[in-house]
Amino acid sequence: MSPNRIIAIVLRQIYLIRGSFSRVFPTFAWIAVDMVLWGFLTRYLNKATSGGPDFVPILLGAVLLWDFFIRIMQGVTMAFFEDVWSRNFLNVFATPILISEYVGGLILSSIVTSAIGLAVMLCIAAVFFHLSLLVYGIMTIPFLAVLFLFGIALGIFACAVVLRFGPASEWFIWPLPALISPFAGVLYPISTLPEWMRYISVIFPPSYVFEGLRAMVSGSAVQTAALVKGGLLAVAYIVAAYYILNRVYRHALRTGLIARYSAETIS
Repeated sequence: MSPNRIIAIVLRQIYLIRGSFSRVFPTFAWIAVDMVLWGFLTRYLNKATSGGPDFVPILLGAVLLWDFFIRIMQGVTMAFFEDVWSRNFLNVFATPILISEYVGGLILSSIVTSAIGLAVMLCIAAVFFHLSLLVYGIMTIPFLAVLFLFGIALGIFACAVVLRFGPASEWFIWPLPALISPFAGVLYPISTLPEWMRYISVIFPPSYVFEGLRAMVSGSAVQTAALVKGGLLAVAYIVAAYYILNRVYRHALRTGLIARYSAETIS
């Protein structure tokens, strides 16, 4: 793998973002809307249930981490979609770049954009709603790490789906986080789910993150073994997602699919 080729993918995304206000504004706008909406909701719940639990870290903290996960996934997919939308995909792979280098560039691009988004969310949550995850210190790192890894895995898988079925299939990608969220227990304990949903939730790493987050906020002991299991699951998903993307890419080369890439669905 060549570091220069990986950095080249990242630089392309930086130049695109730097030269387009329409790409920069949504990065901050939707984050601000989520933080403000859920921040005021948690304030209302605190007033309505005076003397009850503090909903700011429980709900707003969960929304912040879930938004971080979504930004990670979208950081990978949006960088890929930029090449699809601009019909630049074929040009990229006409160069000696490897699929592993391309994916590495997408991941680094995601790290840059999601780090900016996370900083904005933390600032809004701290300044306006007095929520600071920093009070938990290094205990927050494992939670962020699991969400980061699973976000990368989901982003790579999304790229494979669009590469195989064409740009029109991107509409299957946008709802993925929303479809996962009920099973992840973002806003409520997994124990509230029906039994059949609990069986499904165990295969999603975020479920271990948010269960651990609620335990940490309530002062209970975090189940380290469960969080480690979530991390191992996320790593396994990355390996599986990359394997699928690599197989799809080789299929596209072998069948000439990559040369026929267009704005329509490819069967």
